[in-house]
Amino acid sequence: MRQAKIYYKDQAAGLLTETDDGKYIFRYLDEYIGSNPLDFITFSMPVTGKSYVENRLFPFFDGLIPEGWLLDIASKNWKINSNDRMGLLLACCRNCIGAVSVIAIKTDHD
Repeated sequence: MRQAKIYYKDQAAGLLTETDDGKYIFRYLDEYIGSNPLDFITFSMPVTGKSYVENRLFPFFDGLIPEGWLLDIASKNWKINSNDRMGLLLACCRNCIGAVSVIAIKTDHD
């Protein structure tokens, strides 16, 4: 299982999890829901207390990953397969252009 804390405008907004069986779960943090009920990170995921679950990485997060020659450089430098979308997201999207940042959460397995 891999996880990341998602920040929106420098405020912790939610948790993104890739489960061991390959599902992706995004959930807004309760504190964020209470203080920012209208500040969603993407139109497709309004602020709510429910979890969003997908079999593939959510399109919004996948769109943060570099493309083209920059993806090639990132894959080679960090030795990450270009099909490992969560791995690329965790490695490349800490300092994205825009309001969203992805900060990897270290686990005992790392």
